[in-house]
Amino acid sequence: MKKILSLFVAALALAACSQKGPIKTEIPPRPAGQTDVLGLVTPALETVRVGFVGLGMRGGDAVVRYTYVPGVKITALCDVVPERVEESQKDLAGRGFPAAAGYSGDLEAYKKLCEDPNVDLVYICTDWVHHVPVALYAMEHGKHVAIEVPSAYSLEECWALVNMAEKTRLHCMILENCCYDFFELSALQMAQEGLFGEVVHAEGAYCHNLDPYWDAYWNNWRLDFNQKHRGDVYPTHGFGPVCQVLNIHRGDRLKTLVALDTKAFNGPKHVAARGLANPEQFANGDVSTTMIKTENGKTILIEHDVMTPRPYNRMYQLVGTDGYAGKYPVGQLCFREEAMEGGSIDYQNLQGEKIIMGEELQAFMEQHRSPILTPELEALAKQVGGHGGMDFIMDYRLIYCLRNGLPLDMDVYDLAEWCCIGELSAISMEHDGAPVEVPDFTRGQWKKINGFSYAFAK
Repeated sequence: MKKILSLFVAALALAACSQKGPIKTEIPPRPAGQTDVLGLVTPALETVRVGFVGLGMRGGDAVVRYTYVPGVKITALCDVVPERVEESQKDLAGRGFPAAAGYSGDLEAYKKLCEDPNVDLVYICTDWVHHVPVALYAMEHGKHVAIEVPSAYSLEECWALVNMAEKTRLHCMILENCCYDFFELSALQMAQEGLFGEVVHAEGAYCHNLDPYWDAYWNNWRLDFNQKHRGDVYPTHGFGPVCQVLNIHRGDRLKTLVALDTKAFNGPKHVAARGLANPEQFANGDVSTTMIKTENGKTILIEHDVMTPRPYNRMYQLVGTDGYAGKYPVGQLCFREEAMEGGSIDYQNLQGEKIIMGEELQAFMEQHRSPILTPELEALAKQVGGHGGMDFIMDYRLIYCLRNGLPLDMDVYDLAEWCCIGELSAISMEHDGAPVEVPDFTRGQWKKINGFSYAFAK
């Protein structure tokens, strides 16, 4: 994989020297006999039998959450560490669920879970390096897959998942929980109602000091990944929600990006402090910044910073012709006075104010609830938890769609578009911020669906 990536980057460098415009990225032809999976529906499953691969921080919590999701049977558990399987079995017993089949002991134990005929959905929470191999093997064996973020890093991995989903006609979903946080859900609804006018720019980020958490990752895999890979290696928390607002591959598409990063100042210190090898060889800068332009002339700014002590921030911002939404550091909405008086906004409930914050913001968001967020689901999500409830809403929607034979909220093209930023940003950085093409993973079908929407059972 590393050799292929090196050759690929070298080829791009030669191409950049011989042409004007952005660095080209290849769009491989669709394999013969395959068609796109936009709006994919599969036979409804009355009960969804779920197998979990990777039972560390995210996976173990997910097992417990799924005991609260209607229509689920947890049939299989897998982790390279046997004790983690045992802990999840105890969690199932504590919730009154029967024991699941357990698979553990080596790095390929997941294959037995994927081959298990009593599994419909493989829920993947491994380290990042194993996301794609597990997902491909699962789909090859007839399973839907849901993959933690980032679901892939390289273009090669993204295309492999797209091609396999199209070949098998199975769902391949990115587990981007931040698309289900309460502010993002309401802001998306407001945007679809036209409250911001035309949304022309959006921002997102993952700024989270991981120094207190590096040691919690098995065999230091997350710090190791940052040491070996340059670019925005974790883009989707900030990127996914704004892509939904901008209808990416649903009437617009990502076109080009440019990216820059700082030097690796703190990364080597984290490696040295833990006595790990080669701290002086650290690929990822402390802060990376990526700007993306869409086919329809809109822009997206995303940042990644897990090395400095600045406060947690996903940056989420929507900038429209008539209004603005921002979540950090303090949630607020802002509307032009003319827009408030024009009738497209219920300005009487704004009490003549241009900026909405605090209790008034909460009241306004309540008036513009997401259609998926019923009061009953919100109450259950906050009870069960998972990053304040958004993890549970994500899980609930996935199972709801599978049980009703509906298209998922996030498809394999979302996965590829949101994750390809990893390698593409690295390519731009390697060429001093040169523009790079973002490939069209739908292979020309990005206008087939008109606007992002949720599916509901009739």
